[in-house]
Amino acid sequence: MSSSSFNRSMTVHGSQLLVHIAENGHSFELDCDENMLVEAVMRSIESVTGISFSDQLVLCLDMKLEPQRSLAAYKLPSDDREVFIFNKARLQNNSPPPPPEQVDIPNLEPPSLSSPRDRHPLDDALDPALKALPSYERQFRHHYHQGHAIYTGTMVKYEHCERLLREQMVQERAVEVARGNLDQYYRMINQNYGDFMKRYMHQYRIHSDLLVNFGKGIEKLRSVKLHPALQTANRKCLLDLVKEENLRKSVDNCTSSHKQFENKVSQFKQTFGEVKRRVEDLLSSRAFLPIKNLEQAIKEHQRFITEQKSIMQSLSKDVNTVKKLVDDCLSSQLSSSLRPHDAVSALGPMYDVHDKSHLPKMQDCDHAISKLLDFCKEKKNEMNIFVHNYMQNITYVSYLIKDQKLQFPVFKEAMVRQDGLFVDLKLFHGIGPAYRACLAEVVRRKASMKLYMGMAGQLAERLATKREAEVRRREEFLRAHSSCIPREVLASMGLFDTPNQCDVNIAPFDLGLLNIDIIDVDRYAPEHLVGVTSKLEKHGSFKSSSTLTSDSSHLTESVDIAADSIERYDSEDLLDGSELIEIAGTSKLEVENAKLKAELASRIALICSLCPEVEYESLDDERVDNILKNATEKTTEALRLKDEYVKHVQSMLKMKQLQCVSYEKRIQELEQKLSDQYVQGLKTSSVNDAGDFPLVAGKTDNYKSECTSGEAHMPYISTTEPMDEVSCISSSLDAKLGLFTEHTGKTLDGLDENMLDSSGVQNPQLDSSMMEPHREEAQSGDKDKKDKIVGQLGLSLTHSSTAESMPVSHSAVCPELDSKVNDDKLLELRSELADKANQLNENETKLKAVMEEVTVLRRELEASRKLLDESQLNCAHLENCLHEAREEAQTQKSSADRRASEYSSLRASVIKTRSFFERLKTCVYSPGGVAAFADSLRNLAQSLANSANDRDDDDIAEFRKCIRVLADKVGFLSRHREELHEKYTRMEAANEQLRKELEEKIDQVKTYYNKHQLEKQANKEKISFGCLEVHEIGAFVLTPGGHYEAISRNCSNYYLSAESVALFTEHLPSRPNYIVGQIVHIEHQIVKAVPEHGKLTPDKLALNSGSTSSNPYGLPVGCEYFLVTVAMLPDTTIHSSSPS
Repeated sequence: MSSSSFNRSMTVHGSQLLVHIAENGHSFELDCDENMLVEAVMRSIESVTGISFSDQLVLCLDMKLEPQRSLAAYKLPSDDREVFIFNKARLQNNSPPPPPEQVDIPNLEPPSLSSPRDRHPLDDALDPALKALPSYERQFRHHYHQGHAIYTGTMVKYEHCERLLREQMVQERAVEVARGNLDQYYRMINQNYGDFMKRYMHQYRIHSDLLVNFGKGIEKLRSVKLHPALQTANRKCLLDLVKEENLRKSVDNCTSSHKQFENKVSQFKQTFGEVKRRVEDLLSSRAFLPIKNLEQAIKEHQRFITEQKSIMQSLSKDVNTVKKLVDDCLSSQLSSSLRPHDAVSALGPMYDVHDKSHLPKMQDCDHAISKLLDFCKEKKNEMNIFVHNYMQNITYVSYLIKDQKLQFPVFKEAMVRQDGLFVDLKLFHGIGPAYRACLAEVVRRKASMKLYMGMAGQLAERLATKREAEVRRREEFLRAHSSCIPREVLASMGLFDTPNQCDVNIAPFDLGLLNIDIIDVDRYAPEHLVGVTSKLEKHGSFKSSSTLTSDSSHLTESVDIAADSIERYDSEDLLDGSELIEIAGTSKLEVENAKLKAELASRIALICSLCPEVEYESLDDERVDNILKNATEKTTEALRLKDEYVKHVQSMLKMKQLQCVSYEKRIQELEQKLSDQYVQGLKTSSVNDAGDFPLVAGKTDNYKSECTSGEAHMPYISTTEPMDEVSCISSSLDAKLGLFTEHTGKTLDGLDENMLDSSGVQNPQLDSSMMEPHREEAQSGDKDKKDKIVGQLGLSLTHSSTAESMPVSHSAVCPELDSKVNDDKLLELRSELADKANQLNENETKLKAVMEEVTVLRRELEASRKLLDESQLNCAHLENCLHEAREEAQTQKSSADRRASEYSSLRASVIKTRSFFERLKTCVYSPGGVAAFADSLRNLAQSLANSANDRDDDDIAEFRKCIRVLADKVGFLSRHREELHEKYTRMEAANEQLRKELEEKIDQVKTYYNKHQLEKQANKEKISFGCLEVHEIGAFVLTPGGHYEAISRNCSNYYLSAESVALFTEHLPSRPNYIVGQIVHIEHQIVKAVPEHGKLTPDKLALNSGSTSSNPYGLPVGCEYFLVTVAMLPDTTIHSSSPS
């Protein structure tokens, strides 16, 4: 059916929509616009192709077109989009194969050759050559019409070949569209299967771990004893919190259900694997027919069409040539150089070319195109069968995929039921972490309470300080202005009032908390109750790696992590600022310890609350690998930083060692100088008298002034630690003793400054905790040296007559009183110095112990902070996942409810349909032949019609209708089969008779054909001695009468015309004995009565040859004779008679 006629059936004009029929490759163009519904297109296709509306499946690319939607919803019509329609009836497995391709070739017969009786004006011409021209014109026209008929048939066949090629290309694209649609459907189902298996494997791993670790969990809970305050007669350990008997029954039920569900999923997995294999095999099989080879063959056969066109042009030109000659002869416009005999001689070879070359070539071309058409029909039939089978396979695989799709809601519902069964086991698994979290919460609350109460006292102290400042300000104001303004006026103004005291009272709370500390958490609830560490240790020493990482990176990241932790700490609003300050009755160290305990306890509680989810949800294999990878990277970085820091500390130690060596040398020098000065002083004290005393006193005054300046300078450069107090005391002691000379005092000042500079300025980047020990060592070294100096001085100073520590006076003083005073002061200073040294040693020991404890706590806190950070990240991720999972679960639940109802109705319908198919199967396989099958099918249709119900769905009703129609058609076919069998018997007998007659006729035709071939072979290219006809070769002999008569066995009275005799004899001296030439024209004559004429002489033959009334050949009146006009043959030798 042409697309043009189809276009006229559409009433809406717009763009062209190209629609293809997949089963046969036919194409149609529809005039439509984007607002037209798909249903209208389907109705139009139904009216044209006969495919019912309900059997049409409309696809465009990977989309299925819905009838109720418009074309604009699918961006149609469009030049780059094609619409394919598949016939659902052809997609069924029991549908018949497509019929063979039929091609109708019209039989174009050329018009018959015009009869000689149709007179032409040149037929009455006197010249026989002119009389031959109309015969040539008729023959040439007949050749042209014969060639045109062949060419027209060839073009029709070639167009059919191109059409079949286009239809096969359409079918190939239709198969590709169907494959794309199946591939998209399969990818969606495969994605759903992958998501389901991922969720199932996650659930399977959780449930398997719960079942496997149940025994370990029982023993673990039984081994953990409750806190003594929590124990009762029936509750001694954590296992007593649950009923073990009920829990074991639940475990048995969960184990049985877990195995059953695992078997079901395994079967489902195997079934889906089979479907997947079928789909992949179908999608990978792309063995299409070689359409490109067919297209190449059609292009190669184009040369036959071109050759026929050239032959047709040659035939048309020859027809025009002979027509022009005829027209010129009629109008007497022939040139003097071109005579009719020359024209006739030239037309003879042209006729031979037509008859022996052009027309056989055109028939050969037509035969080649016919073979091409047969080849295209064969390939088209193969393509039809291939498309039919392939589409049936796609339909079957789609049915399998749909069946697997209906299994997903059932298995998802079963997974929800499995989760419900394992709820008790999950709660049992969370008892240990929950108990540890509760103990950690108790510790956190106690620490928070201490901080809270301390902050209240601090607030009271701050308010008291503010009140004292306000009271002093008011008193100063009254002192400044009370002298000018009377007190009564000031009292009336209310300026004598004072701020009241602020009492901060907090009612006791959290009195019922357990009396435990942070170390009791691990004692009453060990860390193995949580279970995450053990699981991580299966994948590697994650705990040790993380601990090493935290310890190594503590020195470089402690400031940032501490700041982040303080910001996230729950009780951060209790302190103003990030620095730790002393709370009333509490030191900074205690405040820091309380704060660290609270933070560590909160992190432990958070980790315990996250453990049941983190253990199974976040710590899967991939996540554990990522954690281990990150831990490895951090460990490597921390080790690198540690190595760098070790190198730095080693370099610092080397520098300090060098400084210590220099200090030791300097101290030894000073000791030697002091020893020498002491010996010299002893010598001079025995020989000096009282006259020299003012000089010594002056020196002493000078030294005291220097020491006083040193005392004034020392507090500026020293620290506020207790060690500084000892340094100041020792320095003042040296000044009071006055045992050194001016040079020695200057040397000691230089030593103190150098030591202070080296300890305080050498490396300002070091931490204060690292600098203090060096300074304490230096100060303790100074103290030891000064004690040693004081010890060396000993009693010599007490008995010395020089009292450098006393101020110089001109009044007379008793030497004994001065010495006693000096001895008392010296003893007091020595006792005070010893007490300070003891206190300093005790403080150093305590400080070292506290610093070590703080370092350990910092490391533990750092590890806890890092683990808490990771836990918080996991918690946030888990919350997001949980929120998404809840939303998805809600959506899936509603969808599952809807699908469950659909599945129930569908299952009922399938069961009913299955029973119908069983009954139909019984009818099909029932014995008794076709008649019994028709009867049983009719009974089945009647039974189904009687059992019809209004509540049945459309599919059941349609099935009943199909069975009824099938029963009617089978009955009709059964009756028709019997009739055809009878007709076949009669036709067999008639065919046998006709076959015999046909064989006889064929034998006769073969005999006649062989005889004809023999005669044709004998007459071809030989002189005709039988019946003379145009275009044959005739032989004429000279008669005694001077005429040339034809040699013939059956024909007489054939004479050569005078024009032909003149043509052969004009260049010869005498007439030849015979003349051989090709007959171009035969003129029929009758002898009429002549008054007096005898036989014509040769001299009068030329004058009377054109008259029909004369009798030149001496024939009786009324006798028929024929004048033959011949043309010269090429390479003909004319033999003349002898002169004698």
